[in-house]
Amino acid sequence: MRIFLFSIILVVLTSCGAARVNYDYDSQTDFTSYATYNYFNDMETGLSELDEKRLMEAMDATLGEKGYMFAEEPDVFINIKSTVFKSQQGNNVGVGLGGGNRGIGGGVSIGIPVGGPKLTRELQIDFVDSNKDMLIWQAISESPFREGDTPAEKAEKLQAVVDKIFSNYPPE
Repeated sequence: MRIFLFSIILVVLTSCGAARVNYDYDSQTDFTSYATYNYFNDMETGLSELDEKRLMEAMDATLGEKGYMFAEEPDVFINIKSTVFKSQQGNNVGVGLGGGNRGIGGGVSIGIPVGGPKLTRELQIDFVDSNKDMLIWQAISESPFREGDTPAEKAEKLQAVVDKIFSNYPPE
């Protein structure tokens, strides 16, 4: 019984850790023509000042690895938006009771929620062509969020989300 209970807890915990990312982009855009980037001056990211700095450092490192350079007059402007929300509780444990005798039966089932409400961070990153003033690429990620994380944990989690977001950039 202990092994079964431990297995259920392990599955629930590991299924909650991954970021999900959805992408959209302008299929007519030649992404090989972009080499420089900068951030919009008037961004309202929805992040704390410290998390915004961590996120931008992670993005700078990742974009640098992809050959992009930060510039005052960039090819692409980047906009960042973030929100945190309580996600629906989707994990339940079912407990059932049933019985029957000679064609007559009955049953009772109860769903018991496992765990408390989860916080989820939605992070939206937009790339806007600076010459055309047109959205060319967008990624929206959802990942688990904990308010009590240490600064090192926050930086690590933001880097993991950035890595996942930019794993499919530029689109092929």
